[in-house]
Amino acid sequence: MGHWLQRNIIEPGKLPLLLALTAFVLTFLITRLVTRLIRAGKGPFGNVKAGGLHIHHVVPGVVLIVVGGFGAVASGRHGFGAAICAVLFGMGAGLVLDEFALILHLDDVYWTEEGRKSVEVVVLTAALVGLLLSGFSPFGVNDMSQEELHSRGDVISTVVVNFLFSLAVLSKGKARMAIFSVIVPLIGLIGLIRLARPGSPWARRFYRRRPRARAKSALRAYRHDRRWAGPRRKLQDLLGGKPDPVPPRAP
Repeated sequence: MGHWLQRNIIEPGKLPLLLALTAFVLTFLITRLVTRLIRAGKGPFGNVKAGGLHIHHVVPGVVLIVVGGFGAVASGRHGFGAAICAVLFGMGAGLVLDEFALILHLDDVYWTEEGRKSVEVVVLTAALVGLLLSGFSPFGVNDMSQEELHSRGDVISTVVVNFLFSLAVLSKGKARMAIFSVIVPLIGLIGLIRLARPGSPWARRFYRRRPRARAKSALRAYRHDRRWAGPRRKLQDLLGGKPDPVPPRAP
């Protein structure tokens, strides 16, 4: 384990990235645990208030991101300072993305259905950073040899082609696949081959006069959502807690 860590993490200068990812995940999990205890009225924790104003944890998160980010730029990738800044940045990112839905909606939607977006963004971010830590580079540049990397034209063409793949997958209504295809271009190729989701820009443009393609796209999207909606919801409930029930509307 020590040899692997030295060869794959420390020597390539990825230790700050590993520390940032670890701090990010732990901060999110601890924050969710504390907020769930506060919600249940258990433990010694409580909401932070100043002059009657509820201070959301996104505020100290922004402060930690600023301190850690600028500190990392100033310290470089090596040394004790870089490690401390990486931890601060990871903690700040965990606090900020835990309230991503609040920032997106500009409303306190933490325990609502809209608040589930925060959990999705955190999981997605952790997965992408994990791929970077494993040696994947954006737009498939990691797949190129040293000779190809020295050729500026090869690098640019690879980036452009994979970027267009990602845009095409995004236009098919597959946002998650488009994001992951930035790191793993093969995912973009798979998303490009498969049918677009109904209502996506691709479907409106290319399936307009193809009723069979529209029907097949709708059926595949229905089966996919039905298959994965339950497991995704259970995972979100496990990580972030169940949202508040929606109050019935008055007749």
